[in-house]
Amino acid sequence: MQKTIDYFFKLLEFLVVACMVAMVIMVFGNVVLRYGFNSGITISDEMSRYCFVWLTYIGAMIAMREKGHLGVDTLVKHLPVGGKKACLFVSEMLMLWCNGLFLLGTWKMHGLQVSNVSPVVGISMIWIYGIGYVVAVVMGLFNISVLYRLLTGRLREDELVQVVESEDVPHEVPHEVPNQVPGARA
Repeated sequence: MQKTIDYFFKLLEFLVVACMVAMVIMVFGNVVLRYGFNSGITISDEMSRYCFVWLTYIGAMIAMREKGHLGVDTLVKHLPVGGKKACLFVSEMLMLWCNGLFLLGTWKMHGLQVSNVSPVVGISMIWIYGIGYVVAVVMGLFNISVLYRLLTGRLREDELVQVVESEDVPHEVPHEVPNQVPGARA
């Protein structure tokens, strides 16, 4: 099962790269054509916008798996284990609820988006906004997985705080004593 999940996320990473490359080619190509040849590709503006929508949502799924979303652990990391478990439970339930709302909203808009056609490309808008189904289900499954592991006692204590420190944050440097001559004893 883990291998299937890994392949799924490799596919998502490939789609992120493909969307980014497509956006760069379409936008840069259109700029060159407009300024250099006084023409352009009509569908490039619309398709690059759609690639950006998909890129954003696919990136959100990847970031959730890698625990890359923003979080504040100032309070939670100082709580006892029971408090950390309670906060994680509430957090995951709220995210699951939001994913449910996202899925319900996408479902309610489905009928409108199927009949709504994009102005230039002419495709059904459900191909653009239907990513909401995928995002809500994938992120919801992650929330359910964490809740299951929490309620069955399979989470380690270090997993109770779901915030990962940034690699960009400098680690604390030992405090140096000012006005001290190097090599001199205090």
